[in-house]
Amino acid sequence: MSNQTLVIEFILQGFSEHPEYRVLLFSCFLFLYSGALTGNVLIILAITFNPGLHTPMYIFLFNLATMDIICTSSIMPKVLAGLVWEDSTISYVGCMTQLYFLTWAASSELLLLTVMAYDRYAAICHPLHYSSMMGKAFCSGLATAVWLLCAVNTAIHMGLMLRLDFCGPNVITHFFCEVPPLLLLSCSSTYINSVMIVLADAFYGIVNFLMTIASYGFIISSVLKVQTAAGRQKAFSTCSSHLTVVCMYYTAVFYAYISPVSGYSAGKSKLAGLLYTVLSPTLNPLIYTLRNKEVKAALRKLFPFFRN
Repeated sequence: MSNQTLVIEFILQGFSEHPEYRVLLFSCFLFLYSGALTGNVLIILAITFNPGLHTPMYIFLFNLATMDIICTSSIMPKVLAGLVWEDSTISYVGCMTQLYFLTWAASSELLLLTVMAYDRYAAICHPLHYSSMMGKAFCSGLATAVWLLCAVNTAIHMGLMLRLDFCGPNVITHFFCEVPPLLLLSCSSTYINSVMIVLADAFYGIVNFLMTIASYGFIISSVLKVQTAAGRQKAFSTCSSHLTVVCMYYTAVFYAYISPVSGYSAGKSKLAGLLYTVLSPTLNPLIYTLRNKEVKAALRKLFPFFRN
């Protein structure tokens, strides 16, 4: 941190405007966070220790579960601690660290959802060539590329953030460190940051979304050509879980973040933040795999007390 940076800590506004709901919020967040950790850890264990699940779809689900754990764990411990001890301060270094891991995990998840849409496209539209199109090595390479690309992109944004000076006020109108409210607090020029945010929004929020829509356009076209109703239902069932998560995640993104920094709304941003840092990591294991027969069978092998 440069000598010109006067702010050494920030104050997270969180939910301080509703102190009467502090106990209720703590209980809800603790329940959701515990559910997110438990569900995603179970998914990781089931896939890791069952060779039968070492297939492209489950390789991507393994990475999605890991991203969900990083995303929610970068936020929720601080939120829970703030609700218990009513201490909403976070150091400059802590804020930047939180921002890095959150941005890395969230952007990786958006990109991975697009890769998973392509996987469903290959499985449904090219079933005879699926094994050659989506080999294990290729899928592992795609997942690694997602992590690396998003790590580099996040590092660039963090470099631009670290060059800014913060002279006060230091109240972040959110329950975690987020780029738009931080830019509003800076006493330096944020023009380059704003341009990079627009470019990132265009790639992660629009290009990825259009690629996902294109994949599902081909999928729907292919499914409608299936002659039997049972065949169409089976084809749709293979991608319905992914489509549900895509709709939920992109709803949060478009609701609050595909907009200029000057149009930032604290209320909308908090709601969207709850969707992708708390609710999505909790629901993803349920939507994707805990209702999946193969995963249930793998979990019963690891933990005999699991039953249908």
